[in-house]
Amino acid sequence: MDRPELSLLQLHAFAVLAEELHFGRAAERLGIAQPPLSQQIRRLENRVGHRLFDRGPGRVGLTPAGRELLPSARRALDELAHGLATARRTGAGLAGRLRVGFAASLALTILPGVLAASRQRYPQVELDIREMSTAAQVAALRAGALDIGLVREPEDDPGLTAEPILSEELIAVLPSGHPLAAGSAVRVSALAGEPFVLLPRAAGPGLHDRIVGVCTAAGFVPRVAQHAVEWLTVAALVEAGAGVSIAPAGVARIRLDGVETPRLVEPDGARTTVAACWRREDRNPLVHQLVAILREPWVRAVTPPGGRRGGAARR
Repeated sequence: MDRPELSLLQLHAFAVLAEELHFGRAAERLGIAQPPLSQQIRRLENRVGHRLFDRGPGRVGLTPAGRELLPSARRALDELAHGLATARRTGAGLAGRLRVGFAASLALTILPGVLAASRQRYPQVELDIREMSTAAQVAALRAGALDIGLVREPEDDPGLTAEPILSEELIAVLPSGHPLAAGSAVRVSALAGEPFVLLPRAAGPGLHDRIVGVCTAAGFVPRVAQHAVEWLTVAALVEAGAGVSIAPAGVARIRLDGVETPRLVEPDGARTTVAACWRREDRNPLVHQLVAILREPWVRAVTPPGGRRGGAARR
């Protein structure tokens, strides 16, 4: 015959009675009458197969079996209390783990301040930060491997929400000895005959197409001599003379002595959009708390205007 099932109510009743060693006081602490308390203890004893308490006139004491069970019962109840408290904090957005993807260039602009604000306001939320291309972030969001992404030029996706955070200027990235590097601004059309170092389209289709579109609007299609996935690598290749590039303004903060980053003119409005991206049906409060931070006006203010003359190493 199967023994009665063990319940947390029985363990709770047992632990309280073990502390009080008095049925009346234990029942009062539990907010129940003595008969239901006695029933819970009997059911637990039936489950164990041995008596847990010695009962005598005016006295209640733990048996050896009861003394052996008490530490385990307390641990189980403590773990449950801890789990419930953690669940409440997580449900309220005060604890938990948030997986955040970001485009590498954002580490040079908004990312440090956004992460600092999140950690200050929600110190018990663990931020799992992952540097990923826009395309990789979108794939991870679709697969449920990422909670929120900070991407450039996201494409429309019916399963994702993409909310623009800021609009960042595009700049030219030129080797210091280049004839066009002497001024504070460069016409895009002046780059028509230059070899380009660009991100591969697969890494960020939207940004790649934006840069190519800026060149097309200026009357030419860029001749790509070299691809590089990271902006630091792009800047290093430009410094080495592999070509020129067009990049988000934050790339001007990469410290390379042999690189100049003048502003772009013609066409007007050469900019790139940064967006927060998350699953459309996601109700995770941690996601929406970070989105709320990203909507604050100061986030837009940290992005450098771009295009100041003098080389990344001197800014």
